[in-house]
Amino acid sequence: MTQDLKKASLCCLKLRMNYSMLTILLLGSVCVFAQVEAHLDNYVIACQTNFTDPEDGAVLDGDEKYFVDFINKETVMTLPDFANKWGAPGHYQSAMAQLEICKNNLKVAVQAEQKPPEAIDPPESTIYSMYKVVQGERNTLICFVNNFYPPPVKVRWSKNNAEVKEGVTLSRYYPNSDFTFHQFSTLSVTPEEGDLYSCRVEHKGLSQPQTKIWEPEFQTESDMAETAFCGIGLTLGLLGVGVGTFFLIKGNNCN
Repeated sequence: MTQDLKKASLCCLKLRMNYSMLTILLLGSVCVFAQVEAHLDNYVIACQTNFTDPEDGAVLDGDEKYFVDFINKETVMTLPDFANKWGAPGHYQSAMAQLEICKNNLKVAVQAEQKPPEAIDPPESTIYSMYKVVQGERNTLICFVNNFYPPPVKVRWSKNNAEVKEGVTLSRYYPNSDFTFHQFSTLSVTPEEGDLYSCRVEHKGLSQPQTKIWEPEFQTESDMAETAFCGIGLTLGLLGVGVGTFFLIKGNNCN
């Protein structure tokens, strides 16, 4: 067997569990080797002892291809329209079968391992705007929560120290390559001078909620003029250096 084929047969299994909630992850990774570059195709199955919120989906090079919506009983393709050659016909039925296997494997693992302590990874969060910030114009704030295990996390938004619930969204949680998860929460805003927004994240791995603060920064006309003058000055300076260098070289050639 060649080294490439050995790499292509990579298959990972990770088990994390505790007394209250046990989760098993089966992550099949297939490396597809070309002459120039390699690609990583991940298929993820996750289930818990209480059998709520199962996960089934596929990710190619970090971009999700599809996931299974167990509530609406369908497979949802998440690739853009131009990639319509991708499809997963009959995958929901297959996902249900894989879910039963996951539950059985989890039951066996719980009995065999006698409920070892659960590995917990606290989340890291950051907050930023989706678009360029302009005073009085609609925008979207994004709270990106990453590298946490196990799910879920709770995300709460506030504006000027008052909790905000309208215009808030929370995505599904997505798997990372290191078996942790990431998730997005968004808030629709119309930023004004003096506003102060915060994103508070709660997770069992945190001793206290993790809060990130965002304050809009607007560029005034004087700032724009100063930036323009600086740009013009830098351009003229570089032009002067270029012209001086040209005449210096010509003078040396004449000598």
